[in-house]
Amino acid sequence: MRVATYNVHSCIGADGRHDPERVARVITELDADLVALQEFTYPASVALETRAPVVLTTLDRYECVLGPTHERARATVTECFGNALLTRYPLVDLYRIDLSMARREPRGALAATVDLGGGRLLHVLVAHLGLRPGERRFQVRQIVEYLESVQNDFVIVLGDFNDWLPGRSAAHVMDEQLGRPPQPVSFPARWPVMALDRIWVRPLQSLKRIAVHRSRLARQASDHLPVVAEIDVNVAASALTAHMRSA
Repeated sequence: MRVATYNVHSCIGADGRHDPERVARVITELDADLVALQEFTYPASVALETRAPVVLTTLDRYECVLGPTHERARATVTECFGNALLTRYPLVDLYRIDLSMARREPRGALAATVDLGGGRLLHVLVAHLGLRPGERRFQVRQIVEYLESVQNDFVIVLGDFNDWLPGRSAAHVMDEQLGRPPQPVSFPARWPVMALDRIWVRPLQSLKRIAVHRSRLARQASDHLPVVAEIDVNVAASALTAHMRSA
């Protein structure tokens, strides 16, 4: 299984152009089964429970789950802004977590459960955290509460954690919960030096590879590069079964 996280910057590229089709082509390059999107915008007239991809309409092999955090005006259109999840697996359950703090930009997370087939379920949490350390600590605490509710299950957490300050990190709490995966740098897209975009997998031993997607198109399409992980579902199932037997 391949999963990816991608902050699409409202589909505005390095050249300042709003170009959703270019972003869709980058996502096609990833060939991922699950793609978490941050800073995704779409017309406010679109129904929240819409499942067909909106804006990125060429990605019609995916089901799209929307997680707007607020609305904003752009030109003559009112848009929703927030997270989204593209999935090739059937959606089983979904709820949205409000991660907002007073007087800060609204933030949120999408918590989805998908059916991998063969009786196997996967819990996926897509998040975009705030810019201040205290804000991120508050938000990570809420994510940990979610993780505790699915503590014996196959889980992937991915998104833009905006975490770059050594010694003031909130993401280390995620490492304590899920193990510490590699942290490839993904921002800014042209000369990446920060590992803002993160993927955690439980069980950690099912994570086979994690890397930044550095195509020429990806360097142009957004200010972040996508991060892609390859996960062995069979290893995950075996590890979780062994854990349950020993518990």
